[in-house]
Amino acid sequence: MIRTVCLNPCIDKTARIDSFTLDVVNRISDLRVDAGGKGINVSKVIRELGGTSVAYALLAGDTGRNLERMVADAGIEVVSLYVEGETRTNLKVVDPEQHTNTDINEPGPLVSEADLDALLARLVNDIEPGDTVVLAGSVPKGAPVDIYATWIKACKEAGAKVYLDADGAVFDAAIPAGPTMVKPNDHELSGLVGRTLTDLNEIDAAAREIMDRGVEWVTVSMGGAGALFVTPEKSLRAISPKVKVGSTVGAGDSVVAAIAYANDSGMSLEDTIRLSMATGSANVMQSGTQAAPRELIDTLIDKVGIEDL
Repeated sequence: MIRTVCLNPCIDKTARIDSFTLDVVNRISDLRVDAGGKGINVSKVIRELGGTSVAYALLAGDTGRNLERMVADAGIEVVSLYVEGETRTNLKVVDPEQHTNTDINEPGPLVSEADLDALLARLVNDIEPGDTVVLAGSVPKGAPVDIYATWIKACKEAGAKVYLDADGAVFDAAIPAGPTMVKPNDHELSGLVGRTLTDLNEIDAAAREIMDRGVEWVTVSMGGAGALFVTPEKSLRAISPKVKVGSTVGAGDSVVAAIAYANDSGMSLEDTIRLSMATGSANVMQSGTQAAPRELIDTLIDKVGIEDL
């Protein structure tokens, strides 16, 4: 079973504004509303791929109840813990004329250590040996910087593989706990090792430094340049199919979702790479954080390029 964790979920409003301009009245030409947060996005993509997951989330207020209903209506099982306050609403402004995507994110509710401990206890109690846990996204106000490290250790002790998609100090603090896989982008990886990475060889070397700290393998997303998959045995560069971009929001989440689904299904590394890159490309063709249909993903799999570094 794949279990996704979203400690700071949200309602995503994606607004299309042609020629978005500061200091003037901008009018929305199209608006899409989705249940969001990285863990929720991962669960949505897994469902479109044909898999099953359980989403664990901290929710608050009327917005939280609305989000829980949206996720359940999408056919995803939700394990929720309600806290004081209000679940955040994030605004994504897409300007197709200027080819820009602007995120305006709320901070979300303040949580207590007791809130976090209660959700972790529920997750650990549910885990069965061989499960996959995906820890993804920002953490709420009140969470300690080592929150993901604590959850990684607890999930591993319960017999789960743990995939981590985070950034900043929370990401750095989690590495020593030894997640199975991490998925930074090239800029996040640069911050993690404390130096600018200018080419694929430097990115590969930095990824292996992270693996030396206890991570089994690293997937580095590089935007339009594709991704680098680094395992103990090899480094493979994946080249994404060229597609028309609708929204880049959630693209990285879809790659993580496909990796989790592929590994849970026993796919080979090369097949995992093709599926994850095709899924990422298909999802940037969508509006908002809508998960791409499996039929579209399948048309892109053979268009993914793979080469040894």
